[in-house]
Amino acid sequence: MTFAETQRSRSEDRRISPVFWVLLATLGTAGWAVATGYGNAGLGVFLFVVAGWMVSLCLHEYAHARTAMHSGDVTIGSKGYLTLNPFKYANAIFSFVLPVLFVVLGGIGLPGGAVYIERHRIQGRLKHSLISAAGPLVNVLCAAVLLIPIGAGWLDNPSVHVTLEGHELNVSPLAAALGFLGLLQVSAALLNLLPVPGLDGYGIIEPWLSLKARRAVEPFAPYGLLAVFIVLWQSEVNRWFFDLVYRIMDLFGVDSTYAALGDYLFRFWKN
Repeated sequence: MTFAETQRSRSEDRRISPVFWVLLATLGTAGWAVATGYGNAGLGVFLFVVAGWMVSLCLHEYAHARTAMHSGDVTIGSKGYLTLNPFKYANAIFSFVLPVLFVVLGGIGLPGGAVYIERHRIQGRLKHSLISAAGPLVNVLCAAVLLIPIGAGWLDNPSVHVTLEGHELNVSPLAAALGFLGLLQVSAALLNLLPVPGLDGYGIIEPWLSLKARRAVEPFAPYGLLAVFIVLWQSEVNRWFFDLVYRIMDLFGVDSTYAALGDYLFRFWKN
């Protein structure tokens, strides 16, 4: 392969895929419809949240891949991980279908796992930790981008009146959609940072554990996420978890009402 062909191949490996552009277009169009009141508000919020959630999942996995590439895994580009194409990831069902399904059913940000990183190519424990931390940090950044405009009052509209379970609220549908999507980002970051095998939180600390400890934990890695959701299914733990999510949202000056209304509008088929 000539130098020109090599450069062309690398460019194609990193070119943003049409699939991601479609997700961005859906996000922008749905956001415009919700902001202007065009069409059904519930359907608009649903499309906005689902598209926004999938965009954040792509960015989450991209952060893992990009950090791994700069840390020494030169195979990342050839696998298509830098194109932001969800169909290029190792397990599209686990990383995209299930997370979207959990949002629809339970309103919680399910972390996925999609990029296969050849860890043996990467030297240094800190680099391994940074690769695992990159994904959750994207969720934190997304949460800030979504919640800051609400907390700053940029989306306040006193003329908008929305009824939620018999209560009149002066919350614009766009602010509600952003609040609910922000809640998903916060919950995803918290879950991902748990030091549980199979989650990014464990990936951050794993390089610093002894070989004996890692071997002892390894058989439980496939069941870590399942165990987390079994625990979260308990009402007391679930309440504690979402109390923590709402406290973090409070740090941005965002009341839980925004997320509650966003969740209500999101489930348009129930309204």
